[in-house]
Amino acid sequence: MSLTAGIVGLPNVGKSTLFNAITKKNILAANYPFATIDPNVGVVTVPDKRVEVLENMYIPERTIPTTYEFIDIAGLVKGASVGEGLGNKFLSHIRQVDAIVEVVRCFDDENIIHVDGSVDPIRDIEVINIELVLSDLEIITSRIGKIGKRAMTSKDKNDLKEVELLERIKASLEKNIPVRMLHLSDDEKKIISSFNLITLKPIIYAANVGEKDISCGNEYTKRVLEYANNEGSESVIISAKIESELSELNDDDKQLFLEELGISASGLDKLIDKTYKLLGLATFFTVGSDEVRAWTFKKGMKAPECAGIIHSDFERGFIKAEVMSYDDLIKYGSEIKVRENGKVRIEGKDYVVQDGDICHFRFNV
Repeated sequence: MSLTAGIVGLPNVGKSTLFNAITKKNILAANYPFATIDPNVGVVTVPDKRVEVLENMYIPERTIPTTYEFIDIAGLVKGASVGEGLGNKFLSHIRQVDAIVEVVRCFDDENIIHVDGSVDPIRDIEVINIELVLSDLEIITSRIGKIGKRAMTSKDKNDLKEVELLERIKASLEKNIPVRMLHLSDDEKKIISSFNLITLKPIIYAANVGEKDISCGNEYTKRVLEYANNEGSESVIISAKIESELSELNDDDKQLFLEELGISASGLDKLIDKTYKLLGLATFFTVGSDEVRAWTFKKGMKAPECAGIIHSDFERGFIKAEVMSYDDLIKYGSEIKVRENGKVRIEGKDYVVQDGDICHFRFNV
């Protein structure tokens, strides 16, 4: 399964600069609103030192890390939900992503125009979030209009249940409370899954700072962190300018640069890590002389479901999974030693796959 995040924010907050850096793509990054006309898509590899270790151990013909897909969406403005700026066209792109990365300007620079004339991260966040709320409210209100009368007439249990849920969501949105803060049950999320509500998606606020504030942040980032905590969301301090410089360096030079800045990991690496945790994702591996590969899965998935990530036939014809843990492989030093110490397990259909499992699926179709 691939992970997709939509990068959103007001114009001129550093979205496209960040996107350029993390994907090393030369898209337009201009100092005026709507420089990004179409949603640009870029794919980066997810940093995982375990992949490198496994590659050195198995010396495969190819190594495939898991990936993270970013969609850079044009700068939203107040009124986007009713078509202002480039409007609903871009809100529709956000509906297709797994998570939202909202880039928030947390730096002062008189040479870079702010669409509202001054830097105020909380105001900026609320402008964006209200547009997302209004867009969802329109969808929910329309659905209630379609199903409400039918439910009251037919008394259909499922229709009544949906209307009750929709009315609760509508009341929340009218108070500018995003759907993700309602803590819906899995059954409730299933009822509304086809609507792809934007405010149900997890969100990470990326506080974009200048180089001098990358290690400790500033007064702006403190306000963003507090806002995110109150909402139950995540935040990360990132510098689009620094990420742009890091994208030009090899791994050794990159590490030296990070040390000079007084930080242990790039903002992008922290962003990916927090997204994985927010979405409840983990990684299992398949290994061999032909290929070492990392696979992303949702925590709680059972062995047949994870097999299906590789190929639908693997899930359909699942027999069993041969499993060893990455930690055991490192502890004993080789797959042979893991087997000799009885640490390779045969698991059935009810096995819940764990982060770091190295799996060999057996199937028959």
